[in-house]
Amino acid sequence: MFTGIITDVGTLVSVEPRGDLKRLRIASHYPHDSLVLGASVAHDGVCMTLVGFGPRNDGDGYTSWQEVDAAAETLAVTTAGAWTPGKKINLERALKIGDELGGHLVSGHVDGVATLVSRRDFDAMAHFEIEAPKALAKFIAEKGSVALDGTSLTVNKVEGTRFTILLIPHTLDATIWGGRKAGDKINIEVDTMARYAARLSEAASL
Repeated sequence: MFTGIITDVGTLVSVEPRGDLKRLRIASHYPHDSLVLGASVAHDGVCMTLVGFGPRNDGDGYTSWQEVDAAAETLAVTTAGAWTPGKKINLERALKIGDELGGHLVSGHVDGVATLVSRRDFDAMAHFEIEAPKALAKFIAEKGSVALDGTSLTVNKVEGTRFTILLIPHTLDATIWGGRKAGDKINIEVDTMARYAARLSEAASL
């Protein structure tokens, strides 16, 4: 489980096709001796298992590298299939018992891919309009939570399949959102509570 609070922004170093999967190597600022083989790390909201890691001393400011395997399903239903070297990636390590839950509970199981429709900057903040996949729109509610590229965000308004979010300067600086623009594809995970509420409502009408 994750919280949607991004703890690092890494850079995709290499993509190695291996049959139906791709092995991805990402440079990060995590201390290499704090990483664990088999640990879960969210990459732009996609929960992936570390299959390798080590120290990095390339003079680029990154302290470690980590490798994960993106399987065929992940490549098909998330933005990972389009990732290329040089891409910046939101990173979050798995939640530990006792950690502060600053965002909301995020599973790292991406539900689909949304589209950034527009961006409006003002007072060092940014207002984004997002188009959600039609099947997921019913789970998105005003003032509710949603995970976009792994970032826990609050929904401002909802109109049909579109909704808006407002990002403060810190979030723009500490995540990949500062470089986001209209047309970008975004991993979306709806709030688990919203999903169960919708299912209970459906079950009540059976």
